[in-house]
Amino acid sequence: MEEPQRSRSHTVTTTTSSFAENFSTTSSSFAYDREFLRTLPGLLIVAEIGLCFNGSAFVLYLSAAIVDASSVTPERDSHNFNSWAASSFFAFLVTICYAGNTYFSFIAWRSRTIQ
Repeated sequence: MEEPQRSRSHTVTTTTSSFAENFSTTSSSFAYDREFLRTLPGLLIVAEIGLCFNGSAFVLYLSAAIVDASSVTPERDSHNFNSWAASSFFAFLVTICYAGNTYFSFIAWRSRTIQ
């Protein structure tokens, strides 16, 4: 025997946690963090992060450029010589750009710490 089908309710019941009720993006803790970045210590932290990023990118790109340049072989039968030479050139060009950016980040960081 088949059981008769019951009609289903079309309502959905949800619950919320106390954390979700108290969470909002306009809370005072988030406002404090935004204000902290506008202060001198906050700017110094951002400058130090940029300096560390640019310095580490310079070191990594320099090592990659040296490896790339050392792998170029000027053989006559090698048709990839121009491609390898171009990639080495652009690797050193990017390395020089990161070195310059590291220098300017250091100057900006140094001028903020002296003030």
